[in-house]
Formats: sequence, C-alpha cells, structure tokens
Amino acid sequence: MNSQLSTDLPVPTLQLRGFDIHAGLIPADGQAGWVDDIRAVVAAAPLVVPITPGGRAMSVRMTAAGRLGWVTDRAGYRYAARHPGGGDWPPIPARVLGLWHRVTGLQRAPNCCLINFYGAGARMGMHQDKDEGDFTFPVLSVSLGDDALFRIGGVDQPAPTQSLWLKSGDVVVMGGEARLAFHGIDRVRHGSSALLPKGGRINLTLRVVAD
Repeated sequence: MNSQLSTDLPVPTLQLRGFDIHAGLIPADGQAGWVDDIRAVVAAAPLVVPITPGGRAMSVRMTAAGRLGWVTDRAGYRYAARHPGGGDWPPIPARVLGLWHRVTGLQRAPNCCLINFYGAGARMGMHQDKDEGDFTFPVLSVSLGDDALFRIGGVDQPAPTQSLWLKSGDVVVMGGEARLAFHGIDRVRHGSSALLPKGGRINLTLRVVAD
C-alpha cells in the first residue's frame, strides 16, 4: 500500500503532461551539501561508463546508492544488488531520502538512487523507466549543476514532445500518467552553473524497485 506520511506536499511550479516540476526546490546555498553526499557515494561506488546490450558506450557516467542499482551491459538492462566492480551499493544519503518523503508524502522509501553524471557533450536518449516491476510509485528526479534541456514525450514513442530547461536545484516527479512517459536529455549547457568546479550535471533519480 502506498500509504502517505503527509498530504501537505510542496506545490509544483509547473505541471507538464503529468510531470510535476518543482523549480529551485533545493536552495542554492544548500546544494554544496548534496554534492558532498554524492562524492561520498562515488568514493564507495565509482562512476562507470554504462554499455548498452548492443555494445554501445553511453555518454553519461553512472553509479547508484541503495539496496539496488540499475546496470546495463551486454547481458541487458536490469537492477543488481552489487556494483559492476564488486561490492554492495552504499546507502542512500539521509537528505536525499528526506526530499523523497517531503515531495511524495509516501511512507515507502526508495531502494534505488541512480546517479548519472553528464560531462561536456553528454546526453540521454528518449526512454521509459520500466525496469522497476511496480509502476504505482513515482520516480523523483533531482538536477544539480549545469542546465539541461529535458524533453518530455508520451507513453507512445511517436507522440509529440515538449522541452524545458532544468536548472540546478530543480526537482521533477514522474508519477501517474507520466510514470511510463518517454523522456530524455537532449543537451547540457556546459559551464552554466558554478556548483561543480569543472562543470557538468549530476542527476539523481529515486525509484522503488519491486522485491
């Protein structure tokens, strides 16, 4: 049951095709603490270059926190209990879990926090988040660092798309009709944020993966 801790949830600044956009929900003066938390995760579970089942290297680098991490290689897309290099995934940082509960109001905590790093030229093609096994829970996405052009489609790939720029501190909730909608990152405006000394964008996506 998706029992809620609270019904007093933050109001989205924009709703687009079922996607709830919370612009600047993470204040600028608190974002450095998020980056410190993510660096601690990366120290325990280093970023890797994901390889698609077809053998293509993705342009993002990826790791995860929580009981499970999403991985891809020639064996396929899936959730795994261990980092590709060995070892368990580190726990999801407390402030990240706090944001999930604050925004979703759900009692159930996510068991995966996927971390993608976008360097210069990185992008993410249109895709659905459909490996979780239970689509009743939302996916919560956090943007930190450089601006990213986020493209939103429909449940069917040929559907028309709309795009908007996500900035550092923005939070997106994909639930309900948007849970299985196609979405992607067309490009990142490298150097648009001073949060990361060498530029780049960090994206966290929190998910509930079925047991």
